[in-house]
Amino acid sequence: MQTLADQKILVTGGNSGLGLGLVEALVERRARVTVLARDSAHLAATRERLGVDTVAGDIADPDLPMALLERLRPDVVVLNAGSQPPLAPIHEQKWEDFNEIWNVDVKAGLYWIQAALCLPLAPGSRVLVGSSGAAVNGSPLSGGYAGAKRMLWLMAHYANDAAERLGQDIRFQVLVPQQVVGETARGHEVAQAYSRRLGLSVEGFLSRFGKPMPPRQFGEHVVAILTDPRYAGGTAFGLKGDYGIASLDDVAA
Repeated sequence: MQTLADQKILVTGGNSGLGLGLVEALVERRARVTVLARDSAHLAATRERLGVDTVAGDIADPDLPMALLERLRPDVVVLNAGSQPPLAPIHEQKWEDFNEIWNVDVKAGLYWIQAALCLPLAPGSRVLVGSSGAAVNGSPLSGGYAGAKRMLWLMAHYANDAAERLGQDIRFQVLVPQQVVGETARGHEVAQAYSRRLGLSVEGFLSRFGKPMPPRQFGEHVVAILTDPRYAGGTAFGLKGDYGIASLDDVAA
């Protein structure tokens, strides 16, 4: 896939943050983009500004993935949406807060992966699963977040194995942003929490990651993964402002 023109691409959570940066990059390449999110008002604004199709829905609805994939038949699915757990040290976490990310992100990941395999999507399709650098380094203020993001990474490996055994040409790949993106609302909130914990300014905390990676640059990196033959066969890719894209397939899975 060396061009995205007229490719049908579904992006969950594509109306804000990193997802919106990706949608902007896809629209510039003349892809046929559908954005799925819960917030109807933000969806309407995204549709009006970028000319994309939109669907209001809950990514963790067990019936939605099969119904939507069957209707849209996308060439690419990007699972970017997820919950935002409260930020607190482990001794202050309630179980309901700690496991929220599992009940949303991991549950949704399972439903969407199963739908892609059971429909199945067309040969040559790709499913990009959003993970996080926390899956490698941990995230002590985010409850079960790091473990959940690692589980999604593992699920992509399981899905590739299942696709091979089923004789399906569907590729599941993992997107691993390896820095806090302060330009997003959630990233700024995370940066504030960790800067207080470490006794740093927000700018000082963010500088530890090196060069920033704004949402639009994240989108450009994902476009490269979809169009550059060098990334056609890998499973996990780290994304960073400094080095761009790096394979993480040497990280045990």
